[in-house]
Amino acid sequence: MRILLTGGAGYIGSHTALTLLKAGFEVIIFDNLSNSSFEPLRRVSKLVNKPVKIIKGDVRNFEALRDIFRNNEVDAVVHFAGLKAVGESAVKPLEYYDNNFNGSVILLKAMSDAGVYKFIFSSSATVYSEKQKMPISETNQTGNLTNPYGRSKLMVEDMLKDLAAANPLWKIAILRYFNPVGADESGQIGEDPRGVPNNLVPYIAQVAMGRIPHLSIFGNDYQTIDGTGVRDYIHVADLAQGHLSAIAALNRLCGAHVWNLGTGQGYSVLQIVRNFEICSGKAIPYQFCSRRPGDIAICYSDASKAERELGWKAKRGLEEMLNDTWRWQLMNPEGYC
Repeated sequence: MRILLTGGAGYIGSHTALTLLKAGFEVIIFDNLSNSSFEPLRRVSKLVNKPVKIIKGDVRNFEALRDIFRNNEVDAVVHFAGLKAVGESAVKPLEYYDNNFNGSVILLKAMSDAGVYKFIFSSSATVYSEKQKMPISETNQTGNLTNPYGRSKLMVEDMLKDLAAANPLWKIAILRYFNPVGADESGQIGEDPRGVPNNLVPYIAQVAMGRIPHLSIFGNDYQTIDGTGVRDYIHVADLAQGHLSAIAALNRLCGAHVWNLGTGQGYSVLQIVRNFEICSGKAIPYQFCSRRPGDIAICYSDASKAERELGWKAKRGLEEMLNDTWRWQLMNPEGYC
């Protein structure tokens, strides 16, 4: 089975490529490399001792997509390509709608023309409305969102549901990620943000390495255990396995289906800081700042539907997530450079 991964050179994409290759799938990577490079895929290829087919291009380029489908027998598409920073989306909304929504429209048109109807969409827990009872299940309310990133993801979700309702050939998995962290246990691939990290754990790791002087914590007045935001952190290797489980499920399911991928456990920013200090043996200096636009106080999952229907469950705990992050950072102090 041959899988096309859009945005497959990125953090989650490269780990999913590794998981798929280890499971015997063929993969084609399509990525514009705007926030990534060829290096993680070179390392993936070395880890599995198999070649990885890489095509540089943008999902908003219909002709490039059409050529891929014409020249390759693609069985399913896993769609990672898009922008992903909540705070940045509030400053650059047009870029987020263009990349995340418009790019998905063009990709789906190319798939439809090629007769490829299996689609796994990289969505997000940010599609859920702000005031929710915890844990969040797939039946919780979506919409009324505080940031363009989440709105762009929800727009794609709605489009996918409409597409599946209009054409029974479509088999669609919508995977709502919570907060991916960690790295492959080999230490060869991990999260390598460009510039100042937008996500907490790589930010902390770079502070521990001395690349950044201190951690900025956005908000310490939330109604949480210690005033800092609480999130559900999931190991990227578990997340990658969730895509493999979703592909298997689409062999027997039709229509559009939604699954949360999370652990069901929430940790505050300060809890993550303290645990990272333990695993690294490094002090993490931090400063409190104003809340970021679009952030919410608490968000953690009910992922029992994925366990029931996909046979998937997160296996790795917080200690393993942070230890693998630290190993990656120590082995790659400047990232993929």
